Amino acid sequence: MERTVVITGIGVLSSIAIGKDNFWEALIQGKTGFKPITLFDTSPFPMHVGGEITAFDPIAFLGKKGLRELDRSTRLVCSAAKLAIDDARLEITDENTLSMGVSIGTTFGSLHSISQFDRVGLTEGPRLVNPSHFPNTVINSPASQISIRNKIKGFNATMSTGFCAALDAASYAADFIKLNRANMVLTGGVEELCEETFLCFYTLGYLSGSKGSGPLCCPFDGRRDGTILSEGAAVLALENSEFALNRGAEILAVVKGYGNAFDPSAEKAPGESRGGLEKAITLALKDALQSPEDIDWICSGANSTKNMDRMETRAIKKVFGKHAFKVPVSSIKSMVGESFSASGGLSLASAAGALRKGFVPPTVNYQEKDPECDLDYVPNSARQKTIRNVLILSSDPYGNNSAIVLGRFER
Repeated sequence: MERTVVITGIGVLSSIAIGKDNFWEALIQGKTGFKPITLFDTSPFPMHVGGEITAFDPIAFLGKKGLRELDRSTRLVCSAAKLAIDDARLEITDENTLSMGVSIGTTFGSLHSISQFDRVGLTEGPRLVNPSHFPNTVINSPASQISIRNKIKGFNATMSTGFCAALDAASYAADFIKLNRANMVLTGGVEELCEETFLCFYTLGYLSGSKGSGPLCCPFDGRRDGTILSEGAAVLALENSEFALNRGAEILAVVKGYGNAFDPSAEKAPGESRGGLEKAITLALKDALQSPEDIDWICSGANSTKNMDRMETRAIKKVFGKHAFKVPVSSIKSMVGESFSASGGLSLASAAGALRKGFVPPTVNYQEKDPECDLDYVPNSARQKTIRNVLILSSDPYGNNSAIVLGRFER
C-alpha cells in the first residue's frame, strides 16, 4: 500500500507577512507587499519597487551564533524552516534524524554571494577574499544549512529549475516519503531580492515599469506589462501520514499528486507553450486520481507577463474544457510578486490555507479584461468557499512546467 504524504507544518517569510497564520490572513485581506527597495541602490533603473521583506530579524529565529557567515537567502530559508519545525511540533532526535531529509528549490539563491566574493577576488586578489563567505557561493548552501542547524542527517537536495523549483523540490520530497526512504522532509523554496537578479529580470524585459510607466503587478489584466520582483521563503514539513498520526501531529493537507513536463519549443518563443503545462496538469490529476470537476481552486502561477498569463489560461481551458469557466483561478503573485524559485513554496502554503480556512485568495489589481484571459480570476476580493482540492501551477518561460494537487486529509 502506497504511503500517504501529508503537510504538518508551514513556515513563511514573504513581503506581505511572516508566519503562516499572518500570511493566510494577508491573502484574505488582499494585502500587497510592494514598497521601495532598500536592499540595494535602484537609481540606475526606471523602477524602484519590489516585494522586499522589511520586518525580518534573523536573530529572532536563529539566534546570533554563526549568523554573520550566512547570506540573506540562507537566513531566510533557515528561519522559514525553524517556523515549519515549530508549527509541526517536530522533535528531531538521534533516533529519527536519519529518516528525515531536506529538499529546497532555489536558482538565484547564491547569485549575490558569488558576485560579491568574485568582486573581491578580481579587484584585490584571491588571497584577500574572506574564506568564511565561500560556502555561500554554492547553490546548495541554503538547503545544507537547514540540515546543519537542525541536525538532520538524512538526504539533502537542492532543485534549481527556475520558477518551478519549489514545486519540483516538494515532488522530490514526496517521492522519498512514498518510497519509504524518509518519514519527514522539510521542503519549499527561497530567493532573495538582490541587485544582480533585479538587473537580470530588467534586462530580459520582465519587469513592469521598465518603459517608464508605474510598476503594476496585475495578472490576467489587459494592462499588464510585466511583473514586480520579490523575495521570499516558504518551508513545509512533509510526513508519512502514519508517522504524523503516531506522534499526534495536526495534518494541514494531503499531497495527492504531481506532474512535470518540459517543453523544448519554449526556447524559441518564451511563454508560448506547445503543450508542456497541459501535460503537467494532466499528469498531476491522474496521479492524484482526480478529475477536473474535483478541483475547487486553481492556484495560478501567472505573474502579470503577457505571454505567460495567456499561456496558462489556454492550458487550463485545454485540460478542463467547459469546467474551466466554473472553477476559480487566482494568482497570489498579484500580492506577493514574482519570487521565482520561492513562488511555488508560497503557493503551496496558500493552498494549505485555502483548504484549512475555506477561502480563495483574490487576484488583486484586476480592472481591465483581456479577451484572451477570460476565466474566473476572483478579482480583487477573497471568496469564501469550501475547498476539497487545489491544483497549484508553475511554469518557466523556457520550458519547465510543474503541477501539484493538494487535498483535505480524511482518515
